[in-house]
Amino acid sequence: MDEQRETLQRIVSTLANKNDEIHNFIDMLNHTIENVQINSSNAISELDEEFDGLYSVLDEMKGSMTNTIQQEEASKIQTLQDQLSQCNDALESSEELLELAVQSLDIKDPEEFLKTARQIKDRVTMASAFRISLKPKVSDSMSHLMVDFTLERRMLQAVKFLPVPKAPEIDLAACLVADNCITVAWRMPEEDSRVDHFILEYKKTNFDGLPRVKDEQRWELIDYIKATEYTLSGLKFDTKYMNLRVQACNKAVAGEYSDPVTLETKAFVFSLDSTSSHLNLKVEDTYVEWDPTGGKGQEKIKGKENKSSGQNPLLKSNRSTSSPKRTSISPRSSARGSRDRFIGESYTVLGDTAIESGQHYWEVRVQKDCKSYSVGVTYRNLGKFDQLGKTNSSWCIHINNWLQTTFSAKHNNKTKILDIPVPDRIGVYCDFDGGHLAFYNANSKELLYTFRTKFTQPLLPGFMIWCGGLTVNTGLQVPSPVKTLQKNENGLSGSTSSLNNIAYIT
Repeated sequence: MDEQRETLQRIVSTLANKNDEIHNFIDMLNHTIENVQINSSNAISELDEEFDGLYSVLDEMKGSMTNTIQQEEASKIQTLQDQLSQCNDALESSEELLELAVQSLDIKDPEEFLKTARQIKDRVTMASAFRISLKPKVSDSMSHLMVDFTLERRMLQAVKFLPVPKAPEIDLAACLVADNCITVAWRMPEEDSRVDHFILEYKKTNFDGLPRVKDEQRWELIDYIKATEYTLSGLKFDTKYMNLRVQACNKAVAGEYSDPVTLETKAFVFSLDSTSSHLNLKVEDTYVEWDPTGGKGQEKIKGKENKSSGQNPLLKSNRSTSSPKRTSISPRSSARGSRDRFIGESYTVLGDTAIESGQHYWEVRVQKDCKSYSVGVTYRNLGKFDQLGKTNSSWCIHINNWLQTTFSAKHNNKTKILDIPVPDRIGVYCDFDGGHLAFYNANSKELLYTFRTKFTQPLLPGFMIWCGGLTVNTGLQVPSPVKTLQKNENGLSGSTSSLNNIAYIT
């Protein structure tokens, strides 16, 4: 019966997953239909614009050529009209002279005849009719302004849709996810010298497999990539996967997208758990700061008031001193969290996500004016009065900037002083299965200290802060230098005598 029930549950789960895939595919098909309609309309609109642009160029050319013909016509007509006017003037003068000559033939007096004849001869010699050209100064031909669009017509008739570049193929074997970066590599299915550049699109998602139409993320675009690979750097992996696709573009048109690929972006993401943090800590997602006003209205512990907020509560002294405002469980605290708050001098806040396996990395940036802080991990059983590193279930490095700077590693109330500079950014590497907890200078990736143990319970990131604040950066890949250092350290064959290494076995 139980076996059949289990089998049926597997069948139900398989069917549910298949139905989910089909629903996603249906959404994708509907989305594709909409895109076909939209893109077809866009293509027609662009075609209209291209032809309108061509018509506009032709109209402009026609207007310019027509203007040239009209100017040529006006120039020739003006020249011919000037020549015609000259001819009319010459003809009028010639007719007048002809009439005078005919009349002179009737003169009987020889002397008068000779005188008149000489005058007519002189006038004929100077007459414009004998100097004027009887050939048109310009031709009536306009053939030099004729056009022949035979070649252009053939070219226009040969106009076809531009060849679309083929879809690139993403090379999964060459893709790499590491060091908060993703390197994507692709190739063209065949050589295409007309490809001008590539477009890479990506989006984060919590779903494996094909991109989902109704995913919560939108595609981000990287344009004008000249090479056949690209590295997305400085990422925060706040989702489990990333979808990527590429398209090739020539000077005028983009091709189809490549088949999308989904790369796993495995990283540890957590926020600070404000529900159980100390009341004197102000917590916002991944930021925590000391807030001396947070304890107002709380009950006084052991009847003592804090009379000197300038003392470091984490320093032990032979004198009896009071600490900054010490807190107890109050109605306000219990209302804000399901677990008891950290109180007293345990100015602590934990991460809201436990580590149960795997290798994880996060970084902490501390304000320069911070007086005292601790960074580490702990089991869930850390008491509300406990401080990180002072129990056998917590590990941390502690920095104290009160009066003088001390840098130490703490576990089970044992302290090892670290004689190295304190960085402003600390990287935390936790290999749960391998039993390693290492702290790094996050800027140089220099190893600061390593705990070696066997973790028997889930771990929570832990932070203590007094007078100042710190920011946690999560969703990070384990950097390559950290992996290299850990690999080299593993080669020590379990030795615990290294300068920066000590082992506490729980």
